[in-house]
Formats: sequence, structure tokens, C-alpha cells
Amino acid sequence: MTPQYHVLGIGNAIVDVLSHAEDAFIKENGLDKGIMKLIEADEATALYDKMGPGVEISGGSAANTIVGVASLGGRGAFIGKVCDDQLGEVFRHDIRAAGVAFDSTPVKGQPPTARCLILVTPDAQRTMNTFLGACVELGPEDVDPELVANAEITYLEGYLWDRPKAKEAFVKAAGLAHDAGRRVSLTLSDPFCVDRHRDSFRELIDGHIDILFANEAEILSLYQVDSLDQALDAVRGECGLAVVTRSGKGSIVLEGTQVFEVPAEPIAKVEDTTGAGDLYAAGFLHGVAEGKHPAECARRGAIAAAEVISHFGARPEVSLADLVGQKLAAE
Repeated sequence: MTPQYHVLGIGNAIVDVLSHAEDAFIKENGLDKGIMKLIEADEATALYDKMGPGVEISGGSAANTIVGVASLGGRGAFIGKVCDDQLGEVFRHDIRAAGVAFDSTPVKGQPPTARCLILVTPDAQRTMNTFLGACVELGPEDVDPELVANAEITYLEGYLWDRPKAKEAFVKAAGLAHDAGRRVSLTLSDPFCVDRHRDSFRELIDGHIDILFANEAEILSLYQVDSLDQALDAVRGECGLAVVTRSGKGSIVLEGTQVFEVPAEPIAKVEDTTGAGDLYAAGFLHGVAEGKHPAECARRGAIAAAEVISHFGARPEVSLADLVGQKLAAE
């Protein structure tokens, strides 16, 4: 049976607040440049008060990916928790307006909808400080069996792995997907996330994951090795497809004994790296769902990632379907 959705994402439902900042601001406030850090409500309030003018945009890693799938002409759905507050309504409106199915039941009253304070430095690196709020309420009861069975691929956001209930939700979703003959994908999200959950990530990958996404730092941390070649040897065969993104160096895709290296899409200027990995995953997963060759999936991912880093914000500003079609037609 043809699935109703190309990709179902399960992840944090967050509203991003993006602001430009100098390196000195990052240092003065004791922030880890280029890294995502989890913060509490009081820290979020204090940092927000210090930030310059900001732009509020619905975000969340897996949510960005699913919006990218929709922009590529795909059918996407998302599971994530928001509160029935103003930011929750902003998130719900934005993701539905992008063409994504989102019907998760909101939390009543508290905790509030999550927000991520993103500081973009002149070199386009983003330093993210995230208050998870209502996201921590997501659990196995939020995983709709019919929705999972009707998605070609279920995509799991590693950032969500911090909470026991979310772990249960991931395992439940993976089991439902495989019972329905579908595939499951995981993004490792962040090297600090891998450091916190290395052993349980390894168990999840070995038992449940068909398509793995990691950047170079994350894959090295996962296997505690010093070189990329060692990491590639370690991950080979643990899942059907393993994808390692390398920023300007492009990406490497492993499928069994085959290795595909695909260059990054060149752009005139990098404005903001927020969402690069998320949109790469969108292009790649949409290609997989459409039955494309792994190298073409990586090429689609590279084009989508290049579009999002060419402007401020983590979601596409043009039709990715049109952009990818034009780029591939010209090759």
C-alpha cells in the first residue's frame, strides 16, 4: 500500500529566536560557540534580555526537516509537544501553513512552549541555547500507530533522547514502523548529545535504525575513534544507510560495502548555518522515499542545505522542489 506520508518526524517543537551577535558576546556570557546547550527557564529569560533585536521563527530540528520535505513537494507529518500558549499557536500555525500535518495534543497551561535562543556570529556559526519547556512531556502515548504505519520513513530527532518518556516513544515508533514494513531514521543531532547517550544510541542504532545521519564530530564521538575512516568502518553494516555530513567538504553515504562521496553545493556567501543539517536530511529522505539512488539523495540534500545557509533562519525561503529540479536539470 502506498504510504500517505513520505516522512513523519518526531522531535522537539520549538520556536527559534534568532539574533546576530559578536564573538565577544559569546565569550562574555560563557557560551559554547557553535553548540546547542540546554538551559532552564531563568537562564532563558536572562539571556533573552541581553540579546539584540531578534526574529521569531518556528523551529526544532526534525520540524525543520519535515518543512523541508514539504517544500520539496513531499508529504510530511510531525509529532511534537507544544503548550496551549501564544508560542504554541505560532508553532502550530507555521508548520501547518508549510503543508505539514500536525495534530499533537497540546499541554494545558504549563510547561510553556519551548524556545531556542540562537546567536549567529559574523562567521555564520550559530550558538543555540534551548529551553525545552513542553517538549519534555512527549511520550509513547503521543505516538499514533496509524500515523507511523502511513509514513514511508519515521525520522527521530536525537535531541529528544534526553528524556526517558521520549526514549519510550522512539522505541515504540520504531517498532510500529518496522511492523508496517516501513523504515526508521535517526539524526544524532549534536556531539554533546552523543557524549551523554553514547551507549543507548548504539543500542538504538543496532536494533532499530535503517538510516543514520551524523556529522563528522558526532560519528567520531559515537565510536570513540580518532579518524573518520575508523568511524566509517565502525558504522558500516550497522544500518542500511549511514550518512556523514562534513559541512563544506560535502557528505559521505555508506550503503553496505558501497561508498558515495558527494560535494557540497557551492554558494556565494554563507549567512547562517542554522538548519543546514536539518535541510540536508530533508533532501536526502525525500529522495529515499521517492526511490532515488543514494548519491542523488545526497545531491538533493546538498542543494537544500545550501539554500538554507544562504539566508537568515532555518527554513527554506524558496520552493525546494523548483530549486532542486532546476539544479538537477542543468547537470
